[in-house]
Parts: sequence; C-alpha cells; structure tokens
Amino acid sequence: MPLVVAIDGPSAAGKGTLARRLAAELGLAHLDTGLLYRATAALALAERAAPDDALLEAAARRLAGPDLLRAGLRSEHVGRWASRAAALPGVRAALLAFQRRFAAEPPEGRAGAVLDGRDIGTVICPDAPVKLYVVASDEARARRRHEELQSRGEPANYAAVLQDLRDRDRRDSERAAAPLKPAEDAVVLDTTDLDVEQAFQEALRIVRERLSANPKA
Repeated sequence: MPLVVAIDGPSAAGKGTLARRLAAELGLAHLDTGLLYRATAALALAERAAPDDALLEAAARRLAGPDLLRAGLRSEHVGRWASRAAALPGVRAALLAFQRRFAAEPPEGRAGAVLDGRDIGTVICPDAPVKLYVVASDEARARRRHEELQSRGEPANYAAVLQDLRDRDRRDSERAAAPLKPAEDAVVLDTTDLDVEQAFQEALRIVRERLSANPKA
C-alpha cells in the first residue's frame, strides 16, 4: 500500500506549507484537500453570488481537474464559502472518493502521498501510519494570514481576519459531518513560536520517527 501522511489542523496553522515541503523531501505526491472545497465554492459562486446548499452540492458533484486551477481560490471570500460547503454532508460525500483515490493511487507513480486538510486522519485516511495535527494560537494564525493577504495586495484588516478565523474554527469544529479534531493517534505540532524552517524540521523528525516505529508503512 502507498505511504500516506495525513496532516490536519485549522486555517493558517502552517499545515499546507509543511505538507508541500514534506512531500518534496520524501518524494511523495501532495494534495491540498482544502483546495477541493475552495474550487467547489468558486464554481458555485460563478453561477450565483450567494449560492444555496443545493448549488454547492451540485458544484461538488461536477468538480473536475481544471476547476482546481481557477484564479482567486485563495481569497478570503472564497474561503468563507468553502467553509460553508465543507459543512454539507452532500459536498463531503461527493469529494470523499476523489481524496481516497488520490491516496490509494498517487499520481506519477509516487510511493505515497501527503494529504492536508481537516479530516484526513479521522475520515479520509484513518489508517494512515503517520498523522500530524498542526495548531497555532489564534493571534499567530491571524498575523500570518494578514501578512499573506497583504503580500498578495489584497485589502486586509487584522481584527477582521482574526474574527473570521475564529468563526471558521467554530463552524469546522461544530459541523455534524467530519468535524475538525485531531485523530486519536495524531501527533500535535504547535507552530506558534516556530518559524517555517523550525516547523518543517520538527514535522520531518516526527514523520521519520513514526516511520521507523512502523517499518511496514
């Protein structure tokens, strides 16, 4: 079976950056599963400024590869609608097969895959031999997201970004379908006081430690 590294955590904790770097370091494929929900939201928003649940679910069912290349998927507006889409059981069911297929059959003949999201270790790949749950303080995450938005030339207000992150955390944690929470066997990595390189080195240490303890992975 392909090696699967599952990385979960709230927005702006650093899981996406870690997943990309770990995949590159280990020669594995990478899937940002949050992008699937952003692409679903963008597809629905292209049809209606305020899509209802039925439209979001329909968008998830017809999602295709080119939709993941749409411009503006990382915007805060799309992110808010993506969070709403992710709370819908119909959307999650439509995207579940895509994610599991990626993990079971990594592209380009890779030996495995790193998937990051919010329910990889609990729902998508519960048998993954390596699971990380990446966290950081609300303030640290808001600062990072604020700086990211500013670097892209997007208008950003720190207080508004902080409130949006907290609102998104609440929606993701309280939703009935696959709520945001660490898997029981996940290693929690707090990146609040770590820079990008320190966080990567710690994550790499954890992954190698888990793999050495489970040589059949």
